[in-house]
Amino acid sequence: MSGSARPTLPAATPGQAPKRGWWLWARRIATWIFFGLVAWLLVHQARTIDWTKVLQAVLDIPLPALLAALLLAACSFAIYSTYDLLGRHMTGHRLGTRTVMGITFISYAFNLNLGSLIGGIAFRYRLYSRHGLGNLTITRVLGFSMLTNWLGYLVVAGAAFYFWPMALPPEWRIEADGLRILGATLLVLALGYLVLCAVAREHIWNIRGHELQTPALGMALLQLALSCTNWALIGGVIWFLLEQQLPYPHVLAVLLVAAVAGVITHVPAGLGVLEAVFVALLYQVPTDRLLGALLAYRATYYLLPLCIASVAYFLTEVRARQRRRIERKRRP
Repeated sequence: MSGSARPTLPAATPGQAPKRGWWLWARRIATWIFFGLVAWLLVHQARTIDWTKVLQAVLDIPLPALLAALLLAACSFAIYSTYDLLGRHMTGHRLGTRTVMGITFISYAFNLNLGSLIGGIAFRYRLYSRHGLGNLTITRVLGFSMLTNWLGYLVVAGAAFYFWPMALPPEWRIEADGLRILGATLLVLALGYLVLCAVAREHIWNIRGHELQTPALGMALLQLALSCTNWALIGGVIWFLLEQQLPYPHVLAVLLVAAVAGVITHVPAGLGVLEAVFVALLYQVPTDRLLGALLAYRATYYLLPLCIASVAYFLTEVRARQRRRIERKRRP
């Protein structure tokens, strides 16, 4: 399912404007309240942290754990880089596999560190358009990639919350049954998508000006397999850096909560948000060791790929300029 056209908004009626304005304000207020709670938690925790111990905790991570984390991070980026290949299949464009995976890798690395508008969207449009793809095709590829990512999230988060509900802080007063209900809801949503793909094979839907295309069931299952594996690998990166102190499903569940928190707050790289969620939910682990593992995670999964992607993007720009010079010389 991917967006392939700009929305055509219907003319507003006098009765619609207040409802829409109320909903926008409610969403903004809820977002700012959530952001304020995270900020308060960060300030509260920062006052009690001995940063010397945190840095020492980073240095104390065993080399085998670091190597395992690096391997899982590399596998994760490799899998994510195939998402746009699925979009290529859906749109029928003919860019080469290396080109598509390279563009996806660069976009993903910048997306993680600078946010989706700059990384996931702006870089894709710039790089794909330089290879001759139109905005309509790029939009469909981008939409299908995003759908693939969050489809896997629904299944992995649903399974983690339903089968292995995390131990929440006692003061939260949320029972495991509440998490199981949430997990079951997420699994039902993912199942609904698969059923839709099975019933409406490669059908194009027109929803409020957007053209949405459902793939065949086989493609949907491939989406699911790739994305679930990717989310599982990301959780494994942090699990190894924490030296397997906690059950893997518990660490994975906290990562999934942090991922949504980062999206809600719109903070680039989820900076501070990720740490706040982990400190709140993994209260069993000493704070200095936990933050040390998260710093190593940021270096492994965020900063190192960003450095590689920056070099790759620079080389891409150089090659593009060289191509333009050659084309100018060939013109009469």
